Amino acid sequence: MDQTLLRSYFSTIYEFPTPAGTLRVSLDGEIVQDQAGLPELLTRKFAVLTAYNPRSMLIPRRVNDQRHHVLRDLLILGCYRVEPCVGSEAEPEGIWREPAWLVHGMDRDEAIAFGRVFRQNTIVFAQGGRPELIITDPTADDIGRTFQGNWRVRS
Repeated sequence: MDQTLLRSYFSTIYEFPTPAGTLRVSLDGEIVQDQAGLPELLTRKFAVLTAYNPRSMLIPRRVNDQRHHVLRDLLILGCYRVEPCVGSEAEPEGIWREPAWLVHGMDRDEAIAFGRVFRQNTIVFAQGGRPELIITDPTADDIGRTFQGNWRVRS
């Protein structure tokens, strides 16, 4: 995977809904020894999935919205608790924002399968306070390769 693209994935800021309000995080933090200091959501098992812009190809908003709703419906039919979230550029002047789904309790292999079906370059999977960026694009040479991240809480 291109190193510039990989860095941008790690610095993406995710906005997750929590009972206390929106939690803003990225995967480019320092190694956390004591996970007790992390917000509760980040210690649970979940995936972040989207159906927008397959293989980084910009497609019309209407098509992206339709794909994204199909993904949500499939997740709900699979009995997952799904909440909307957003990924955006870390740069303050950045304009890129992509809707995603926070999927509670999803197993790693199933999350990878959804990423492949919806032709996403990568997905985020988290368990026990450790996020992973997993390559899911079936045309990539390094499909299934995992890049370990560390949560960084943003203000």
